[in-house]
Amino acid sequence: MNKADNRAEHAGAVDMARTEVIAPNLKQRLSGVTSTIVQLVPVQARALGIAVFGPGLPDHLPRMRWWQLPSLLRRPASGRPRIWHARRNTEMVAGLVLRHIFWAQIRLVFTSAAQRDHRPFTKWLLRQMDGVIATSRLSGRFLEVPHKVVMHGVDLDKFHPPRTAEDEFAATGLPGKYAIGCFGRVRHSKGTDLFVDAMIALLPEYPEWTAVITGRVTAEHKGFADELRQRIAAAGLSERILLLGEVPDVAVWYRRVTLYVAPSRNEGFGLTPLEAMASRTAVVASDAGSYSEIVTRGVTGDFVASGDGDALREAIRPYLADPELAETHGAAGLDDVSKRFRLENEAAGLREVYELVWAKG
Repeated sequence: MNKADNRAEHAGAVDMARTEVIAPNLKQRLSGVTSTIVQLVPVQARALGIAVFGPGLPDHLPRMRWWQLPSLLRRPASGRPRIWHARRNTEMVAGLVLRHIFWAQIRLVFTSAAQRDHRPFTKWLLRQMDGVIATSRLSGRFLEVPHKVVMHGVDLDKFHPPRTAEDEFAATGLPGKYAIGCFGRVRHSKGTDLFVDAMIALLPEYPEWTAVITGRVTAEHKGFADELRQRIAAAGLSERILLLGEVPDVAVWYRRVTLYVAPSRNEGFGLTPLEAMASRTAVVASDAGSYSEIVTRGVTGDFVASGDGDALREAIRPYLADPELAETHGAAGLDDVSKRFRLENEAAGLREVYELVWAKG
């Protein structure tokens, strides 16, 4: 590193004396966990000294640099031990190494979104934590340690109802009057095939609708995506069921669709229904992840058993038949998100956990 790079590195570092919480992100590739950190930390930073640590995060976030790790051997100016808030097993392990091998003055908090039985090693890690958070009641049922449920929130500045002509579906130049969307990585676990099958069955009956699929197709899942395109072409619907790939700004697409579908076979938490609801868009989802705790049936949308393609199709049908129903449920969804799922609510819930951990000494 040259002198200019070194100065830049030091200039971008946080004041560790005022930093009480570290949010590690020990994974280079973008994931739902990374997205949570990126959205949440700026909100937490309004009332708390917090810094991220690790690769793959934008420069605007307050950041602890690698050369600042020795600062963890001392407590910050408040006199309280710093909290290492892990969200992955690797981050729990890193926290334990820092505390027990390097004698870092830290307390360990973990957020669990998993909705499955944990492996023995994970159970052991969880028992070493000073505080544990579940992102939903369902994920909490798989925890064998005391925990607090703090559901994720959504950034209402980024995800919001249409404001300009560019936010309307007409701005895309695509056929149809209304759009139905399915966003996220294109793969079997996300249920993209279930959505495509539902569209192949329904769109011939509802000529005013166009289906839009956005999301990355990794090399591992290219064959899966190619097969979907073949099925769409065989049905003669290539102009009405569109796989757009990764888009620069998915938020605008939530505003352009009248109905959003989250057909996942399995999920951790699953943020996309919240992002749709914040955009005043009705939601039909599976019951994977936290979807059934987010969507209120008959009010903000509907949900069905994960993997049930027939049920998914029939849950979608009423909205295609009656776009006004979608608009009504979309408005109710925006109201619900504004009350229950603001990022500020999540930040406040995490702060309560931190305070409980600090109270233990």
